[in-house]
Amino acid sequence: MDNDVFINELKQIRLTNGQELSYQHFGCDYSSCPVVVINHPLTANSNVTGENGWWNEIVGANKVIDTNRFAVIAFNIPGNGYDGTVIENYANWHTGTIAGFFCAGLRQLGITKIHTLIGGSLGAGIAWEMSALSPNYIERLIPIAGDWKSSDWMIATTYIQNQILESSPKPLEIARMHAMMCYRTPQSFKLRFNRTNNKELNIYNVESWLLYHGNKLKERFQLQAYKAMNHLLGKIDISRNGESFEENIQNIQSEIHIISIDSDLFFPLSEDCETVALAEKADVNIHHHIISSDFGHDAFLMEHKKVKEILTTILN
Repeated sequence: MDNDVFINELKQIRLTNGQELSYQHFGCDYSSCPVVVINHPLTANSNVTGENGWWNEIVGANKVIDTNRFAVIAFNIPGNGYDGTVIENYANWHTGTIAGFFCAGLRQLGITKIHTLIGGSLGAGIAWEMSALSPNYIERLIPIAGDWKSSDWMIATTYIQNQILESSPKPLEIARMHAMMCYRTPQSFKLRFNRTNNKELNIYNVESWLLYHGNKLKERFQLQAYKAMNHLLGKIDISRNGESFEENIQNIQSEIHIISIDSDLFFPLSEDCETVALAEKADVNIHHHIISSDFGHDAFLMEHKKVKEILTTILN
């Protein structure tokens, strides 16, 4: 008989170094069931399923990440504001810092092995970093629409975002509008808008759509939180401590499944193809899954059927 999805309230854990983490637990008891850890993308949070869950189509009872079968743990990236906390010293952190917090938090909860670690976008970068820090801890690593490093394109994008956040009179709104140009594609804009007009506002529909997304982000996100998450997005690099990617990935004992989107402008498919080629040369257990979509980077949040098919194959 199926159980109702168990959704824990937002909980706090204090690490031995004093850092506080907030997290949510969904589904089975993590002390007795296989554990799936989900790292959220830039403007999301630990609430992966249930009311206002950002990945409701994927996580839940009888869904591909079945909360009748798995214990699902999702941390908030410190400073994302979901738990009411922002941070001032985010410039001293990188994604490896966050990965260290998450690994320590999981061990402090008594979790001795992660069945599957999934990360989307920024969360994928943190997932790569967690695997590099704890190469024997994670059975399956699934980075989705993300990479093990911030490419030059990503560094440039986050630099422009930071300039907007520091100088614009409407920082969150304008930054979000700029970001949407990277999250989607020219083809997706044409399919959706096709140069149509919003007669009420006397502007193009694509312009009103951008205004809508800018205003929505301002309503639900704090400026300091967005600054911190944008900073981290430009600081992904598992080779920062002197070991090359090849050296790092040879140490990772996980079964690795990279999920790319062929139209992704944010984390391009070409970068993942290079990663897979390097890993295969190193004789690493790696698999590459490619989602074909017009939606670009956001396809991992929109192409639910395609994501489900891939994850079902991996998890079963």
